[in-house]
Amino acid sequence: MLLHPNRFFDPHPDIRQLARALYEEIKDTPILSPHGHVEASWFADNQPFADPTELLLLPDHYLLRLLYSQGVSLESLGVQPKDDAPYQQDRKQAWIQFAKHYYLFDGTPSGAWFDYELSTLFGIEERLSEDNAEALYDQINEALQTPAFRPRALFDSFNVEVLSTTNGATDPLIHHQTLQDSEWNGRILPCLRPDDVLNLHHPQWKQNVETLSSLSGIDIHDYTTFLQALEERRDFFRKQGAVSTDHGVESVMTAQLSQQEVSALFTRALKGEANEEDNHRFSGHMLIEMARMSVEDGMTMQIHPGSFRNHNKDVYRRFGPDKGSDIPLPMDYTRGLHALLNAFGNDHRFKLVLFSLDESTYSRELAPLAGHYPALHVGPAWWFHDSYQGMKRFRQMIWETASIYNTVGFIDDTRALLSIPARHDLARRMDCDFLARLVCTHIIDEQQARRMLTALTYDLTKKVYQL
Repeated sequence: MLLHPNRFFDPHPDIRQLARALYEEIKDTPILSPHGHVEASWFADNQPFADPTELLLLPDHYLLRLLYSQGVSLESLGVQPKDDAPYQQDRKQAWIQFAKHYYLFDGTPSGAWFDYELSTLFGIEERLSEDNAEALYDQINEALQTPAFRPRALFDSFNVEVLSTTNGATDPLIHHQTLQDSEWNGRILPCLRPDDVLNLHHPQWKQNVETLSSLSGIDIHDYTTFLQALEERRDFFRKQGAVSTDHGVESVMTAQLSQQEVSALFTRALKGEANEEDNHRFSGHMLIEMARMSVEDGMTMQIHPGSFRNHNKDVYRRFGPDKGSDIPLPMDYTRGLHALLNAFGNDHRFKLVLFSLDESTYSRELAPLAGHYPALHVGPAWWFHDSYQGMKRFRQMIWETASIYNTVGFIDDTRALLSIPARHDLARRMDCDFLARLVCTHIIDEQQARRMLTALTYDLTKKVYQL
């Protein structure tokens, strides 16, 4: 048996029994996935996935980063270099290389998710290894050619109620429009992530601003017309079903610049003269502008801050972004968000979901802030921390000060489509175990536990993201 029915439940019989009972009640709850990085084109085209490596390994930077840390080259895993250097183009051989090192994921969330995918989706009841790599590759590859493993069929079989992609301001959303015009009733929503035009040091910033101008139909020649184009773009996204925006900033230091200051800064940027300080100031100012727009148009605002992107410059140069070399940074939310929250944190029309890679801020800053400002909700344990222990630490450090009702439930935030049900299953098991422990220590009763579990599994996400 690859998956034990009591996995992630406390060994104490009373806690385990109640956790298992709670889990049985909510395990089939529809999945809400309001933030992630799955491609809309998969569902628009609805074509078979090419092979197991293309689907299960290459999109998953959680897997790539740990393999790379142990000396497994990205080329040997089938990742194509940008410099046309040789790489493993035989997908089965890349899979075998992965299988040789699969033991590295013992006890990790990536291992738990992958085992879930093998067992639940493909009916495989043995752990991946070098010995069975070829046979499992062939078995999975054969399944991928069947109608049941087309993207839309998988979406339906996963019991996903809604899934949101992440799209730059310059994305024309062609695939979302194709889905809107189709007869399929799956809900695939775009989410506006305007980092491509808000980060002045984006390699294609000037080109992106020109594209934004073209898509919006507004001649961007100064800061005022730039804001008008952004507002038009938000309106376009909303017409395609978007309910949220997302902002992947390095820092949360916000400050409202004067009209004269920001106009001069934007003009320097258009001339290619903006420096690093200009970029930081512009980012902090634009977070406040995005909050203002969210108050006006009702889109939930997400901030995913504090990642030193592409820390390994050689990997970035050779393979591009999202290959596992992003590293967390320490954060100061209390001072950083002071300007934004004083501008809009008391406005009940505003919904802000704040994530953190800095666990030290959970109880010191995030819980007190969310436990006070009506607009603020703490996003779940994210990225390096969406593990069993990481999610448990998050619950323990947040709920006593902010309660669960100032959080948003679980969000999978993944590029790996097949891991979506696996991630939600692990999160649900953790919450059942956490609440069962509170019941058995007489902090809450079973009725409270069930109410809280329903909120964490479904209701909070639906409410905050207006789904």
